[in-house]
Amino acid sequence: MSDSILLEIENGVGKITLNRPSVFNSFNREMALACQAAFDKCEADESVRVILFTGNGRAFCAGQDIGEITDPEKNPGFKRILEEHYNPIVTRIRNIEKPVVCAVNGVAAGAGANLALACDIVIAHEKVSFIQAFSGIGLVPDSGGTYILPRLIGYQKALALCMLGDKVPAAEAEKMGMIYKAVPLEEFDALRDKLVNKLANMATHGLALTKRLFNVSMTNTLEEQLALEGKYQIEAAQTEDYKEGVTAFMEKRKPNFKGR
Repeated sequence: MSDSILLEIENGVGKITLNRPSVFNSFNREMALACQAAFDKCEADESVRVILFTGNGRAFCAGQDIGEITDPEKNPGFKRILEEHYNPIVTRIRNIEKPVVCAVNGVAAGAGANLALACDIVIAHEKVSFIQAFSGIGLVPDSGGTYILPRLIGYQKALALCMLGDKVPAAEAEKMGMIYKAVPLEEFDALRDKLVNKLANMATHGLALTKRLFNVSMTNTLEEQLALEGKYQIEAAQTEDYKEGVTAFMEKRKPNFKGR
């Protein structure tokens, strides 16, 4: 694992931390590939029940490392950057069958904003801003931004933010439905820990099936979605966690879910 990515696994939580604070955790090729490897390790490790994605230092992620793409010797080119760096991270986040929580610890700009918004649950503290920074240098949003953002906040608002490059404070992002929750800085760590610990102790197979349903809900017809809900509900009802949940409810105690 590269030093640009930190991976810690403890108490059912796989914590992936972007670790290039001197450049606001902007991505170069080394970090992008290491990030993919970290998600793969969390996916393969059965002890990991939930993934926490965050950054080290004052930023979550400032997007692409401009130094890399302006270096004639190191520049991978935009085709490789998208196809081999960002797109694989986005697809991992969306397809991994474990909850992915993004704790946005600082500014999230460009690809950094869209990687955050691709996660299942996004929290931030009130000093954080989200910026679709692409238009400022003549580029288009990438890393799933044109797909995810309109689905979160609507076509008109999303297009305006992408064209104008407005800075969106976390509290406003919460109000418009871009993120789950924004809290004061002093409450941020406690909320992050409470959230991931709760998810790590839930019926995570059922959460995985819920994530599958949401991934296709915007493209399925109502009839297709109803049929898929039925299929996955039958699957969920056959799990050990369902049996434990019902038993605990009847016995008026807290369930002890195993993710099976």
